[in-house]
Amino acid sequence: MTDFQYRSQCPVASALDILGDKWTLVVLRTMFAGRRKFSELLNVPEGISTNILADRLQLLEAHALIEKRSYQMRPQRYDYVLTRKGADLLPVLQALAHWATAHIPNRWPMPDWFVKAEPNGFYPK
Repeated sequence: MTDFQYRSQCPVASALDILGDKWTLVVLRTMFAGRRKFSELLNVPEGISTNILADRLQLLEAHALIEKRSYQMRPQRYDYVLTRKGADLLPVLQALAHWATAHIPNRWPMPDWFVKAEPNGFYPK
């Protein structure tokens, strides 16, 4: 994304400029769980609104973390898939989940597939 303005050259701050809002990592988590359609991504326990989800999907697509693919012409419908760049964020999500499990009481247990997953298992075919 060429016209995106990062607040500094710091790699952490730059990553947070893309991923650091309340919803983006939740959307990615949901995609890693296999949900690809807008309605599937909307149906999360945290309760994301349609306009926020649409905005986050546009942001992720603009930064080439996901791709939007048409699967129906009339009416036009899309699903969303992780790119290699997006799939490479899996270890970040796993590290956050491990940290939360260790330091925040009463969290959901991590699914076994999530603990064992590797980014290349989500690379585009």
